[in-house]
Amino acid sequence: MVRFIDIHPENPQQRNVDQAVAILRDGGLIAYPTDSGYALGAQIGSVDALDRIRAIRQLDDKHHFTLVCHDFAQLGQFVHVDNAVFRAVKAATPGPYTFILPATRDVPKRLLQAKKRTVGVRITPHRVAQAIVTTLGEPVLSTTLILPGESEAMTMAWEISEALDGRVDAVVDSGDEVAAEPTTVVDLSEGYAEVIRVGAGDPAPFE
Repeated sequence: MVRFIDIHPENPQQRNVDQAVAILRDGGLIAYPTDSGYALGAQIGSVDALDRIRAIRQLDDKHHFTLVCHDFAQLGQFVHVDNAVFRAVKAATPGPYTFILPATRDVPKRLLQAKKRTVGVRITPHRVAQAIVTTLGEPVLSTTLILPGESEAMTMAWEISEALDGRVDAVVDSGDEVAAEPTTVVDLSEGYAEVIRVGAGDPAPFE
């Protein structure tokens, strides 16, 4: 049976957040809620968890993984941000955006998009996700929990536990069904903005 970790959506209990973070630090894989549906989350350095994510999602080396960061200072440790990009990203975070940017050397090569050496980054306003990232002390390696053949992120903890029993170590349950609308993805890796996917975030500032 998949382990459930109940965390209050408005006032996350630290002891329960600590349980989820302990699994990440052990190299485990969790499903956790964000403002854009559930995501699979792992510690950046866990090769085993990364392999499990690839297997669950059936991902190839063209996929952009996302580093969910606590704040802008942490984000800046893992991607290169010039002055123009800084202003654009700063104005849109935290929020429903994922930004594709050139990765720094702190990002393991196995996490990078194969050809461009880029990685996705975002700062989520979701309180449970923020509590996990803050307690971990580093970004959570994440990808939206969309199963093969599906087009939307999973949104209910009990459905995830049934679908991924034995494939994830824990499901973080924050109560109600979470929203399924994806983030707006903006590629800033070439020095200009290219909207790759329109989602919850208003694309107008980047068009």
